[in-house]
Amino acid sequence: MRTIAIIVAGGSGTRFGAELPKQFLALGGLPILMRTIEAFHGNRDRSFDVIVTLPAAQMGLWHDLCARHGFAVPHRVVAGGETRWHSVKNALDSIGDPAGVDVIAVHDGVRPLATPDLINRVIDAAHRDGAAIPVVMLNDSVRQVSGDGSHALDRSSLRAVQTPQAFEAKLLLDAYSLPYQPIFTDDASVVECAGHAITLVEGDPRNLKITRPMDLVLAEYLMNQDA
Repeated sequence: MRTIAIIVAGGSGTRFGAELPKQFLALGGLPILMRTIEAFHGNRDRSFDVIVTLPAAQMGLWHDLCARHGFAVPHRVVAGGETRWHSVKNALDSIGDPAGVDVIAVHDGVRPLATPDLINRVIDAAHRDGAAIPVVMLNDSVRQVSGDGSHALDRSSLRAVQTPQAFEAKLLLDAYSLPYQPIFTDDASVVECAGHAITLVEGDPRNLKITRPMDLVLAEYLMNQDA
């Protein structure tokens, strides 16, 4: 059986304030996206067919970066779409015949520090329950804002969601046959809308999503700690 990892990389770098899209910024001498791909191919317990989604306008740059860095880790590139949902949908459509695919994982291209333990924990839960996502507890107090002001929420009942999110292949493919809705902010929300429960598994606070310059500094530090 095959396990597919879809890595979604569609950032523009606007919030980061960099000239390059953030997935192409250097982390330990390699673009972040390359580090993310390596996180899956470095997993000794299972192998992945990796599909990367990129905006069509960034594909030439990605090809040049791969040549410059001699990056030959196997992966296939698919054009992304208007939203994350559309990008994942394009990747799923590119699979063709899904026979032999057991689990599909979807991961953020700018989460390069996902460990084999985390990836395997989510994949194993998806094998068992059909749909699994990693979550972590919140450290900060949170408030819900409305037109009348705001009020505090009990953070003990809330969790921050990470990726990879993993699903039994047929379940995810069927869920993505639903029409797009703005509430589809991640793959779990799509599968949940299709009527399937989501299993929560322990995430990893080190599994950073690099969205701002300080995240890149922290990722460099964490990666050096592991070296």
